[in-house]
Amino acid sequence: MLQARSGGQILVIEDDAETRALLEDFLSAAGYEPLSASNALDGLRLLYNSRPALVLLDITLPGLDGWEACRRIREASGIPIIIVSGRNSHTDTLRGFELGADDYVNKPFDKKELLSRVRAVLRRSKNDEGKEPSVIRCDGLEADLRTHRVSVEGKRVTLSPTEFRLLIYLMRKQNTVVSHRELLFNVWGPAYVNESEYVRLYMCYLRKKLEKDPDNPRYLVNLRGLGYRLAVEPR
Repeated sequence: MLQARSGGQILVIEDDAETRALLEDFLSAAGYEPLSASNALDGLRLLYNSRPALVLLDITLPGLDGWEACRRIREASGIPIIIVSGRNSHTDTLRGFELGADDYVNKPFDKKELLSRVRAVLRRSKNDEGKEPSVIRCDGLEADLRTHRVSVEGKRVTLSPTEFRLLIYLMRKQNTVVSHRELLFNVWGPAYVNESEYVRLYMCYLRKKLEKDPDNPRYLVNLRGLGYRLAVEPR
């Protein structure tokens, strides 16, 4: 699997020349080195050759669209992806997260907010890379911090980077109620503490992948008004 090289390169895949130039200018002003492509295929070539620290990806692209580009990037790489799109329906946002995007920002965007989200995603990615190799086991769940492999009762499941971070945080806090705000702060970052919908979406995704009956979860328990708890049987 490809991994991001150290440094401040950020790949912008955006077909609109004005928006692409705007993103390049503000990334440069913030101290990053922008790479840019006007279509997905050129963007994918740049990604494989340069291995940037992060990708800003539009959805409505000529030829290969952003959905397929996101899927291909995530299949081959753990490099963080922020979708920046004028397609701002709830369905589009869900689809982006399901394909493995780390965040979804609507156009027109506020430059300060987008920069805050870029920094938060990069910070999470750096923290993930710095973890010592280790395996966490909780009552049939097993997660390898080095390989990002997760299994339930010995059966391998595939998680997106954000799903993995959320699960690891809950596993480390097993049998402890964790609030939405704590999860948002520690899994997504300080810029996301009011995005409670993110927690609900990702808990839904995790239940579908980890639970035999997602509607009656064994592991991922919701305590209404309080938060979530990874329930582990005492041994």
